Amino acid sequence: MASSLKNLSEYTQKNLNTNLTDKRFGIVVAEWNEAITGKLMEGAINTLKKHGVKDNQIVIHTVPGSFELSLGAQWLAQGDDLDAVICLGCIIQGETRHFDFIAHAVAQGITQVSLKYDKPVIFGVLTPDNQQQALDRAGGKHGNKGDEAAITAIKMLGFWED
Repeated sequence: MASSLKNLSEYTQKNLNTNLTDKRFGIVVAEWNEAITGKLMEGAINTLKKHGVKDNQIVIHTVPGSFELSLGAQWLAQGDDLDAVICLGCIIQGETRHFDFIAHAVAQGITQVSLKYDKPVIFGVLTPDNQQQALDRAGGKHGNKGDEAAITAIKMLGFWED
């Protein structure tokens, strides 16, 4: 569903894991488009904390760009010390097809990591047409994709509790 029809920061309580005292989250953030990805990270952290996650339950690492999110996620997911990994990035459409290749590779890579390690690896990557659309989805009028990514991780950890 388009974010113009739904605020990224709004969610239902269904499958919301309420016992996160023993859960640990990894966040891997792309440095490219840092003005956007920093806001996504802030949203994810704030949302996790709002649901009772403590600072020592969150591990944060950066990678140069969105393309590197998959490997960064794999490095975090391969250990037994994290229950979910949140990937945050922003790939803004440009004048060449580079966008298409990167966005597709990142989506495929993140999915493969999740399946390989049998744990939630969340796609919190914006793929807007322009900078304004990115800002609108990084705490602007359409909410924050970082919030949505954190809630998705929490809900996936609550999948079997329903």
